[in-house]
Amino acid sequence: MNTINRSRRQFIKNAGALALGSTLPVSLVELAFAESSQNFSFAYISDAHIQHIKDNRFVRNWDRGLIRAVAETNLLVPKPDFVVFGGDLAQLGNKPELDHGAEILSGLKYKIHYVMGEHDYYLDLGEYWQELFGPQYYSFDHKGVHFIVLNSILTYDEWTHNRWPTDEQRMLEMAMLDNPNGSPFMVGAEQLLWLKKDLARIDSTTPIVVFSHSPLQKIFKNWNFWTEDAEQVQALLQPFNKVSVIYGHVHQIQYNQVGNISFNSVMATAWPWPYPPTYAHAEQYLPKLIVPMNRADPFFERDGTGWQLINLGNGNVDMEYLLYNNRGRSVRYHREQNRPEDVDYQHESARIPPQIHY
Repeated sequence: MNTINRSRRQFIKNAGALALGSTLPVSLVELAFAESSQNFSFAYISDAHIQHIKDNRFVRNWDRGLIRAVAETNLLVPKPDFVVFGGDLAQLGNKPELDHGAEILSGLKYKIHYVMGEHDYYLDLGEYWQELFGPQYYSFDHKGVHFIVLNSILTYDEWTHNRWPTDEQRMLEMAMLDNPNGSPFMVGAEQLLWLKKDLARIDSTTPIVVFSHSPLQKIFKNWNFWTEDAEQVQALLQPFNKVSVIYGHVHQIQYNQVGNISFNSVMATAWPWPYPPTYAHAEQYLPKLIVPMNRADPFFERDGTGWQLINLGNGNVDMEYLLYNNRGRSVRYHREQNRPEDVDYQHESARIPPQIHY
């Protein structure tokens, strides 16, 4: 952790010109190997939700959030090898939103790998996204690591193609939480076949990092924190020694371990989601339910957003969350217990009371 701690201090020092402390989820990910010359880092930005108002006007909070994330990423020291954008660049998937988001992201000084979110997809089924950013799913290799980018926000063909009078109505239905007209996310048969073929050529000792928008788990169906064919994806990843899945979509801190697969979420540049109030009543697919974070102040739209430093050493993720207006959080892989743990929030007595001044 020495290298990444030095990087974190230097980043905070350099970013001081922008603000005292960061409010945004710029995630520095360092992959550490026995041969130090092979170490490298990448940055992660997600869930900007750029929303068009009229003409050249956009919701200021959301585009300002992405602008600042780009500026902070450009100040990272050491410089990352590349940047990942984790999906939901747009709010309603239209050309003005995607063009505006693409223009902001063009300010990054690094190569960008893109993950598609449901807000980017369900207006035109990803057609304009592909014109701007390329394929909806793909893989690449970088310094001994195999990276996989999945489009995990597909759903049943009947819902997608036969149910809605207009494309705009389909987009609006998928954009809502707690919507009985919604439909669960999935990777889909065609992409599962592609993933099987892609992995067939990779040695089981190769570290695997999967970027998806949805969690590739079944967490909470009402809010679509859910991937319908998660078990099939996990089965294809089980033969590999170390697999890490990094995902957006949930706008909150989550972590989990399923067999050899570590799951870690990243936060949003736009706003935080609260934890679903019915977690306690939902079927528990996670071995251990997520420990609730310090929830956001409802009168401060940036509270609950943050940025993460991620150390991915020997295939295990140690993630440092830095939260504005809240104490930082650390989720680290516990080698003896073989799962991530939240080192600051294991017991109720250690948690900061929620803000109740409103």
